[in-house]
Amino acid sequence: MERSFDERAQSVLANLQTIRMRINEACSICGRSPDEITLMAVTKTVPAEVIQVALDAGVTVMGENRVQEFLGKRDALQLANTDVHLIGHLQTNKVKQIVGTVSTIQSVDSLRLAEKIAEESCKQGVVTNVLVEVNVGDELSKSGVSLSEAESLLRQIAPLSGIRVSGLMCIPPIAHTSEEKRQNFSLMHQLFIDIRGKNIDNVYMDILSMGMSDDYFEAILEGATLIRVGSALFGHRT
Repeated sequence: MERSFDERAQSVLANLQTIRMRINEACSICGRSPDEITLMAVTKTVPAEVIQVALDAGVTVMGENRVQEFLGKRDALQLANTDVHLIGHLQTNKVKQIVGTVSTIQSVDSLRLAEKIAEESCKQGVVTNVLVEVNVGDELSKSGVSLSEAESLLRQIAPLSGIRVSGLMCIPPIAHTSEEKRQNFSLMHQLFIDIRGKNIDNVYMDILSMGMSDDYFEAILEGATLIRVGSALFGHRT
């Protein structure tokens, strides 16, 4: 039986409290400040009124997977104080629709896509933040560049006008133990620090986006600056 809005709202608020406690716990273990961690609400399939509950409770960043879905519910949301990111795979033919409606595109995995984003951003007179998506497990089923190719792609897209290279994101392979989860996140953090140390023009390495509902705790331990939480906040998708 479908829950009422009030029940779902209360569940979101309780879940948010739990997530914040877990963030604090992880930070305490690894000697970081919770202020270093940005909590993103991943809102795929979540109705606007339920998303608004999280935003009203202090979540300031939301991530959408699909261009059309976000555009369909954008007008029903109060987004004045919200930073919106596109986190799903972006087809080049959808670039025109999404540039200017989000601050950041987290799923850049090719020079061609970056060029399209840059071209459209220049047309609109905006600067779009982009993250390079890294396929840390080299999985055939996932998009993203390999660890070894990430720096090369960063250097190719950095000179483009209209974009700002703000960091890296990954969706690691499914792991069953905390140790396995941490291994992939550790590799990402090493890459993040390595690239940051090279001081490449227009490559800022402000954001290391990794960790989702099942592994954000381990991601924080290994250096994530942004965690993308959906089902742990809103409940499992139907």
